[in-house]
Amino acid sequence: MKPIVIKLGGSLAETGRLRSWLSLVARARRPVVIVPGGGPLADAVRALQRELRFGDAAAHEMAILAMQQMGLAMIALEQRLVAAETLLAITRAARGRRVPVWLPAKLCAADRQIPKSWSITSDGLAARLAERLGSEVVLLKSRKVAAAATPKALVRDGIVDPAFAAIVERSALSWRIFGPGEERTLAALLDASPSEPPRKPASKRRALLSTRQSPHGRA
Repeated sequence: MKPIVIKLGGSLAETGRLRSWLSLVARARRPVVIVPGGGPLADAVRALQRELRFGDAAAHEMAILAMQQMGLAMIALEQRLVAAETLLAITRAARGRRVPVWLPAKLCAADRQIPKSWSITSDGLAARLAERLGSEVVLLKSRKVAAAATPKALVRDGIVDPAFAAIVERSALSWRIFGPGEERTLAALLDASPSEPPRKPASKRRALLSTRQSPHGRA
């Protein structure tokens, strides 16, 4: 079974939802591969480009590195996640029941179909990875999107990049976008295991034990 390509938007970190979405994806029973968004790190690249006025090619390479950094942060948050730079590494990780996080610099450098400009962001790169894997692509966003929305309409509304629309249309890729409140639908798609119930703090456990003891010792 081909892994579902899941792009976790870096903007989720700014809304406080990144940890919960990441935890859900990490519990997937279906094979998945995470594509990290650049989020605030990519925004820093945009701001620096405006200030220093360097070209889009350099900004593109820097944004790729922003994705890599966000990917490393995600790996540090969930034990099941593992770094993967190549298609083979992604496949091996999925077969080993790990969740690969794609670090895109290596594959992107050798891919002539990826433009070195802002016309492609992590959305388009996720679609390109799904195209190469022969898989489907899911985008996790900080806002909900109408199910009937077309890729071109999403580009027009600034929700996805132009490359995403071009790739899903030329390859007839299956794609979906999930936003806040749609966690259960995503969990069903990924066949994600339920989260573990939170443990009681040690102090409360000790208090419970003490209430079960007789005045003269253990009951």
